[in-house]
Amino acid sequence: MKKIVIVGAGPCGILLAHYLLQRDAQYQIEVYERRNDPRQVPLYNSKTIPYGINERGLIPLRRIKGLEEAIKAQCVKNYGLIVHQKNCKTRVFPKKQPTFNTDRISVVMTLLSKLMEKSENGKVKLHFNCKCSHLDFHNKTVTFEKIKETASKEAFTVNYDLLIGADGARSVVRRHLLNTDFFEFEQKYVHACYKTVFLPGSNEKTGIKLKSDCLHVWRPEEGITFGAVPQLNGTFIGLLFFPKNEKKVVGLSSTAEVMDFFHQNMPEVGQLLSEAEAAAFLKRPISTQLKTRCNRYHYGDSVLIMGDAAHAVSSSLGQGCNNAFEDVMVFDSLLDEYADEWAAAVEQFTIRRQPDAYALWELDTNVFPASKTLFLEFMVRESFAKIMNKLFPQFFLPPLREVLSTTALSYAEILKSYQGWISKVKKSNEKLFSLKE
Repeated sequence: MKKIVIVGAGPCGILLAHYLLQRDAQYQIEVYERRNDPRQVPLYNSKTIPYGINERGLIPLRRIKGLEEAIKAQCVKNYGLIVHQKNCKTRVFPKKQPTFNTDRISVVMTLLSKLMEKSENGKVKLHFNCKCSHLDFHNKTVTFEKIKETASKEAFTVNYDLLIGADGARSVVRRHLLNTDFFEFEQKYVHACYKTVFLPGSNEKTGIKLKSDCLHVWRPEEGITFGAVPQLNGTFIGLLFFPKNEKKVVGLSSTAEVMDFFHQNMPEVGQLLSEAEAAAFLKRPISTQLKTRCNRYHYGDSVLIMGDAAHAVSSSLGQGCNNAFEDVMVFDSLLDEYADEWAAAVEQFTIRRQPDAYALWELDTNVFPASKTLFLEFMVRESFAKIMNKLFPQFFLPPLREVLSTTALSYAEILKSYQGWISKVKKSNEKLFSLKE
C-alpha cells in the first residue's frame, strides 16, 4: 500500500483526498494542515472569505457522489451582477446560468464532513495544527512542527511514497522545489489590497435592501472597488479593493471616518454598515493578494503541487477555487490514463495544466479595468456581446464574464478569443496603478 501525504487541508487538498479514496489502487492517505480543525473552532466572520463556485468547479464535484449537492446546500444562487452608480441608480447584468456563492470555511467543512463519512476504514487520517517545516526529497520524508496552545512546537518526521503540496500561495512544498534543478518560479503582488466588511442584507429603518441573489459592485473612483457577495443566511461578505497607498482608505483612523467614507462613496453600504462593524473594519489588517506561477509542478516521480501552490491568482475573477478543483479532476484522469503510474501522471500534469495556468495569469486582474471610463466600455461590450450571441451564436462569442463563470472552456482558449480586450485593459491598469504608487 502506497502512503500519500497531502500538505494542506484546504478545498484542493480535501477534494484530492476524496478522489484518491475512491480509486481502486490501495492508498493510505494522510493530510496535514497548519491551521486548526475548522469543525472544532467557533466560526468568526473575520476569518473567512467569499467563494463563487461556477461550472468549472461543479464538474469535478459531480464526480464524487453527493459532493455537488452538499456544497450547493451551503450556497446561495447568484443570478447576476448589479453595478451601483453614485447617483444610486443601478445597472443589472443577468447571468445565463447561476453561480453559487458561499465562503471558504463552509466549503472546507462540507468537504471534510463528507470525507469522514467515507473513510471509516481509516484509509484517510487528518492532522491539524501541523506546520510543514522541512522536506527531504531524496529520502522521501517531511518534517512537521506540532503547534500547541502554549506556543511550543514539537517536531516530528513522516515518510511518504507520494507527496502532494496543496498548501496555498505561500507553499512550503513549492519553496523546497526551488532547490531542485531548472525549477523556475515567479510571484507578483496584485496592485489591489483588500479589507473585508460583513453586512446585513437589509436595513428596515432606511429601507435599504440588497438583492440577495446577485453580486453587488460599487466603483466610486478609479482604483477603488467594493463588492458585496451574498451568503446563504441573507448576509453579505464585502470586499473593499484599493491600491496599497490609497490614503482615502489606509488613512482612515476612526469609526466615524469609516462610516463617513462608506456613506460618501457607497451610500447603500453606508446605510447597512453598523458602527460595531465599522470599528471592526478599522482594526482588520490590510490583506494582500499574491499571484504565482512556475515552469513545472512536479519533481521526479513522487512530488506534485497543485491549486494555489502551483498557480495562485487574485480574487478578481473568482477562479482560484474552481481552478484548484479542476486540477484535482485532471490529475485523477491522468491516473486513470496511466493506470496509477505516478511517474507518468505527475509529469503529464505539468504538461497538461501549464498552458491554462499561464493563460489565467494573464486573464487575472485584466478582465475588469480599474479605469472608470474603460469600465463603462466593458459594460457596453458585455451588453452588446450578450445580444449578438443570442441572435447569431455561430458568429459572436458570449460576454467574457459569462464565458468565465458558466463554461468549462479552457483558460488558454478564453485568452486567445479575448486577447485584444485583455491587452487593452492590462495596458490601462498598469498605467493607472503606476500613477498611484
